[in-house]
Amino acid sequence: MNTANSTVSDLLRMHSRPARAFAVLYAVTCVVLALNTAPHAEVRWPLAIAVIVCVAAAYALVAVEGDPLPVRPALAMTFSGAIASASVLWVVPADPAPHPIELWPFGMSTTILVFMCVRGRTAYAWCGMLLMLVVAALWSHLTGPGMGYGLGLTITSAGPVLMGTVCAYTIRPLARSIYLLRARSMQRIAAESAAAAALEERDVRLGSLDASARPLLERIVSGEPLDENERIECGLVEARLRDGLRAPVLQVPEVDRAAATARRRGVEIVMLDDHAMDSASPEVRRAVYREVVDALDSVREGSVTVRVLPPARAAMVTMLVKGEDVRRIEIGHDGRRTGN
Repeated sequence: MNTANSTVSDLLRMHSRPARAFAVLYAVTCVVLALNTAPHAEVRWPLAIAVIVCVAAAYALVAVEGDPLPVRPALAMTFSGAIASASVLWVVPADPAPHPIELWPFGMSTTILVFMCVRGRTAYAWCGMLLMLVVAALWSHLTGPGMGYGLGLTITSAGPVLMGTVCAYTIRPLARSIYLLRARSMQRIAAESAAAAALEERDVRLGSLDASARPLLERIVSGEPLDENERIECGLVEARLRDGLRAPVLQVPEVDRAAATARRRGVEIVMLDDHAMDSASPEVRRAVYREVVDALDSVREGSVTVRVLPPARAAMVTMLVKGEDVRRIEIGHDGRRTGN
């Protein structure tokens, strides 16, 4: 989950498998209620329309991404309750009074409206509630008992929508605060980890420098003249320090050993790093190191320039080898040679 862009839908896991399982249970409930209503219906096929509309709205609620809920799905859900209610009331007689279970589209559609509130479409949810009340009032008016009768049967559905509204205005700002705090916490942890890694890398480099340079520094401080081998070792330490500053990505034991051996033979080596290897995988890096070691070992005299290119280049690493002949070796982003 991308914490910085997370929403209340993510907090409630409205796109998760449990949410989809809840939608399936919702669909089964609609079917059961429609079957219970069927014996009392004058015509049965409108009940199927009500079931299809309610199930489609529930599926869209858990399947459609975005916060707040996109306008088109929200509009469809707004009218779903009125369509489902009208489909059932059309075939249910007003006299005798319908059993509460026969008014199931109101309760099932109210569930959709409540979650519309949670997903940031409170105004659409109340429009849907108003449309359902209008349908109930028209039904009772046209069938005889009067508008008040239909409103009295269905007005209680507004209660859950009101609670959903209050909950939405409470949960949504809270969710934003939770995810904002979590994002800041993750940024702080990442910064601390990066600082710790930098300190660890610094300690490793200081330890390596101490092991290689301290004996020579102590020898210099002693005032005794340096012999030829010690002068060579001083040059190798200086070159290694320069490589560590110019091309830290190439500072691995096998490359260090190959470079030191080549320099003892009198080969001039230059290493440069423009960061194309920063995101390379360990396997690719190992392949590049093998190619660099092979190039260094192949030169008896002359020079070798190893350059890690900028990230946008076609090749990742180039090596210019000047020995008995001049060769330019290119290594691609997969760690394999692309030119020689």
